[in-house]
Parts: sequence; C-alpha cells; structure tokens
Amino acid sequence: MRYRTALFALLLIVGLGCKEVFAGPALLFDVANNKVLYAEEPDSLWYPASLTKMMTAYLTFEAIKSGKLTLKSKISCSVYARKQPPSKIGLKVGGAMSLDLALKSLIVKSANDIAVMLAEAVAGSEARFVVQMNATAKRLGMTRTNFVNPHGLPAAAQVSTARDLAKLARAIVTEYPEYAHYWSMSQMRIGKIKLRSHNGLLRSFKGADGLKTGFICDSGFNVVASATRDGKRLVAVVLGDASSAERNVRAKSLLEYGFAQPILKQIFNTTTLDNLPMTPNAKGVRSVRKSVASWSCNPQKARTAKKRRRKKKKSVKKSRKTLNSAQANTRKTR
Repeated sequence: MRYRTALFALLLIVGLGCKEVFAGPALLFDVANNKVLYAEEPDSLWYPASLTKMMTAYLTFEAIKSGKLTLKSKISCSVYARKQPPSKIGLKVGGAMSLDLALKSLIVKSANDIAVMLAEAVAGSEARFVVQMNATAKRLGMTRTNFVNPHGLPAAAQVSTARDLAKLARAIVTEYPEYAHYWSMSQMRIGKIKLRSHNGLLRSFKGADGLKTGFICDSGFNVVASATRDGKRLVAVVLGDASSAERNVRAKSLLEYGFAQPILKQIFNTTTLDNLPMTPNAKGVRSVRKSVASWSCNPQKARTAKKRRRKKKKSVKKSRKTLNSAQANTRKTR
C-alpha cells in the first residue's frame, strides 16, 4: 500500500513537471542520512527570492552563538532598511525591536526591512553581510550560489540551485535545532496585529514543521519544506511553480513520496547531497514570469486563474446541493 502511494505521488510530481506551465527544479532528501530520494534539475540555476532569508537567519544564529548578539538584543531601523519594499514590518527610522521578534518577522512575515536590519546588526552594513553570506555559502558547499542582498528581492546575480538550498536547509536544521520553533510558526503577532506565514503546508500537511517560502515574478513560487513523521525528517526543495497552490501540491507530493518509500529501497540508495553527480546539462538562470499566476506579474493569467477558481467553487457548491437534495429525498421515502 505504501509503495502504491509512493508511486502515485511520483507520477503526480512528474505530471506537474510535464504540464504546459513549467515546473522548475526539485529535490527531496532525508535529514538523518543526507540521502537524496528524488532530484530533478538539482544544479540548474534559479532565483531564490525570499529563500535567501534562510541564509540571513543562519548567519544571525551564528552571531548569537558567537556571543555578538542575544535574542534580547535590540536592533534598529536605518534609513536604508526603511526604504525596502514590501513585504515589510514598516518600522520608522530609529525604531527598534528585539532580535527574537526580528527573527519571527523575517521567517513568518518574510519582511525585507527586517532582513536589512539583521544584516546591519550582524555585520555593520549590508555589503559586509553579503560578503559573509557568500563565504558561508562556500563553506557549506553551495558551489553554484551567489548572493547580492539579504532578502532576495530581484537581482540578476542573486542565484542558487535546489541542491545548494538543500545544503543550507541541512545546516540550519542540524546545527541549530534550538531555533526550530521559528521555522514551524504558522503565525505571529506584533502588538494586536496577527501575521500569517506564507507556508501553507504548516496548516495543511501532516508533520509539516518548516522552513521557508519565496516568490518574485522571475522565480515563480519557491519553497523549502520540512516534515517529520515517526521520527523521520524529510526536506523538499521546490522551485518555480506558477502559483502557491501548485507549489504546495508539488511539495506535498514529494514529501508523501519520501515517507511512503519502502525501507529496502532506502537501504540500497547510496546517493547523498554531497555525492549526487553534477547535472551535465545544468541550465542557466531563466525567468518564469510569463507563467506565473500573479496580479503583479501576469494580470491576464491571474484573471484566468481567478475565473477557474470561481468555476470550481460553483461546481462544488452545486454538487453539495445535489447531494443534500438526494439525501433529503432518501429520508422522505423511508
């Protein structure tokens, strides 16, 4: 039964990849042994978008470990941080918040102004922080990654790969398990304002416990998603989907495939994040803007998607009405 479930999930993953709307790179690995359970274009370059903030958080954790900062440290909003576009918290220049609240805002809200505030607190300036980001990427074996900012807003030279992002996720979950609660938060509060995570899997997938989503028009909808069942933790990297719904479906399918794999198959699998052969035809970075169903990127496609959702909603409503009517008639004839 588990094998049939795994096969169905894999077929769904492949099916999504073969749709007219291009689905980008993907990778699934087991945290305990680094074994790669699925990989599709793992070394093709992609815009990470807000997945960049995983590195920003990782370097913040390192600063706490070194004693430079504490979770109670106050970090302030500079003029430059204030100028960052949404998503953002919107502190005034000179406004401050605790590092603890800043990390929550970075991970849950994906706040770009907070990313800059953290960069300035850790390294003194965004430029020096970016140097640290790239040095750390090199140390972690992220050989095809380049950072130019701490938030992931559009930049032609800001690129990564599914394999590299998986390595970053591995470092986060294995080196800093004490901060797991930040990645698993489905919502947070700043005063009376409730902010929800963009990671829909935290609310809809059994065992989901992190990490981060990312989106810009050129990248499409990205996610690095972690889930744990019966002590087994898997991480899926999904890049370049046309909508958040498609991103969630593909991530869920990958995770289900991993959890349903037969034990024997896993024993004989010797492919890990580190020895997975480099993809010989790894592609350069490309934009999926024309495929993205978002009002800010592709209004026509967004309108079409909205009409499709409305049609589906009406169909479901009609089906329920028909079912209720049939049940009522059944009761009358008894």
